[in-house]
Amino acid sequence: MAYSQKLMEIFRNPKNVGELPDANAVGRVGNASCGDILELYLKIENNIIVDAKFRTFGCASAIASSSVATEIIKGKTVEEALALTNDDIVKELDGLPAQKIHCSVLASEAIALAIQNYREGTDGASQEEKMV
Repeated sequence: MAYSQKLMEIFRNPKNVGELPDANAVGRVGNASCGDILELYLKIENNIIVDAKFRTFGCASAIASSSVATEIIKGKTVEEALALTNDDIVKELDGLPAQKIHCSVLASEAIALAIQNYREGTDGASQEEKMV
C-alpha cells in the first residue's frame, strides 16, 4: 500500500486537531470494518464555517483526510461545505490506496452530519455515532 508524499506530510503535521469548545455543530462517524472514528467540530456563524477542528482515531489516511477536509471547509458557506465530496478529499491528498477510500468518505459524512445537527438545532453532543 503506497501513500503519496503529500498524504504523509499532512499525516505528520495535521492541522485543526482537537476539540472546539464553542462548536455549534458536531458530527461523529465511524467505520466498524476498520475501527476509524472521526469527531468533527464546527463553529458556524451567519451560514459560514468560521472554524473547524477534528479528533480522529484511526490510520494515517483517516487523519490526513480529516485534516484536509477541515482546511477545505473553513471559510466556506454551509452549502459549499455540503458539496465537498470524498473525491475532492482524495484529490487534495494526491490519491489514496483503494482500500483506504473509506477514510475520505468518513470525512465527507462527518461534515454532512455536523451540518444536519446544526440545522436541527442540536450540537451533536447527545447524538448516536453513525457507524458505517
